[in-house]
Amino acid sequence: MSEETINDAELNQEVAEPSQPEAPAATVTSTTTRRRSRTKQGRYLWATGRRKSAIAQVRLTPGKGDIIVNDKPFREFFPSLRYQQAVESPLVAVNSLDKYHITVKVKGGGMSGQAGAACLGIARVLSRENELFKPVLRKEKLLTRDARIVERKKYGLRGARRAPQYTKR
Repeated sequence: MSEETINDAELNQEVAEPSQPEAPAATVTSTTTRRRSRTKQGRYLWATGRRKSAIAQVRLTPGKGDIIVNDKPFREFFPSLRYQQAVESPLVAVNSLDKYHITVKVKGGGMSGQAGAACLGIARVLSRENELFKPVLRKEKLLTRDARIVERKKYGLRGARRAPQYTKR
């Protein structure tokens, strides 16, 4: 009887192997691609940055130093010099302005929040690219998420904390 169970187990293994076709190396699931994405062979590294209510998805590939935000050059998307410097600051900190092509998709919030989200996303993806960048970016406080968000309005008040004007009579 034990021989029959062994034979059945071996038979089940043999039957299971041919029924599962081997996937070609080119087709990889999206979760595997995200975990194993590298800058070699056309792949990319990615990270997410958040600030206020803005969220930025950042992709990094080797390149000439282009930064594209929502399909526009970042200088066109962020016309203010202050926001342009915020987006470039992680690259300036690690002296890599012309080494990487960066693509950013940013949603929500205003200009300030979007620039801060892009800055954090770029800093995170650079620290994934090279572990030696991490202490430099940490020292410049570029890897710290700014958790300040707008406080909600409370009932009975004009804003989050502003009370209605007091009338004496």
